Amino acid sequence: MCTVVIDVPANPGEPVRVLAVRDEDRDRPWRGIGPWWPERGDVFGVRDDRAGGAWLAVDPAAHRLAVLLNREDLSDRGDDEVVSRGGVPLDAVGTGIPDRPATRGFNLVEVDAAGAHLVEWDGLVSRRTRLTPGTHMVAHHAVDDPGTPRIARWLGAFREAGLAEGSDWWMPWLGVVEEATHHPEASVLRRDAHDGLVLESLLVCAASIGPEGVDVREATLAEPGRWDAGLAEGLRRPLPLRADSHATPQ
Repeated sequence: MCTVVIDVPANPGEPVRVLAVRDEDRDRPWRGIGPWWPERGDVFGVRDDRAGGAWLAVDPAAHRLAVLLNREDLSDRGDDEVVSRGGVPLDAVGTGIPDRPATRGFNLVEVDAAGAHLVEWDGLVSRRTRLTPGTHMVAHHAVDDPGTPRIARWLGAFREAGLAEGSDWWMPWLGVVEEATHHPEASVLRRDAHDGLVLESLLVCAASIGPEGVDVREATLAEPGRWDAGLAEGLRRPLPLRADSHATPQ
């Protein structure tokens, strides 16, 4: 299951910082951040090629970002009554999502220049909560949920590590991610069996969203679910959020 670490600033005008880890089946085709949805304007994101939606989406002009985490669905709806969750981040950075989405359950972290919210949808009830200033973790239950081992074990460490000055602000957090790999039962980089699939951490994204703009970086793990020193170097490469920065999908 995916993990998001987010820092909401206490002072207006300072950027929100996000470190997001994507967990997925390594054989499910996907593409890194790019303008894969021309029908939605200048929206960028991490594309799931099987269903056509996004895991993370960003509208640079609107200073909006959304990232999706799966959550248990408590409804009794059949598969023919739901649609893919991949449209949710795209809608969130655009016109917004409905109160009762026609999808399975999810957590959605929504970020703009003014702060951040968590949307929780369990298939029955939808809740949207503004995140308070400070550092938080989100996985597959409530924000900062102590029942999630990696949150119980590492939330305090992320808060204590804080953020570095400059463009490499995420380095202290990345140090916590590396340390967590020595504790497999609570690692942030994961390899989990879920619903008959093996889900592994494939991608790490770092994003800064504020009044001055949006900066998003990504680094692919050399081996899914395993730490490697190349993550830091990958995150140091800024992505050009331009409509011509990637080829249009066929």
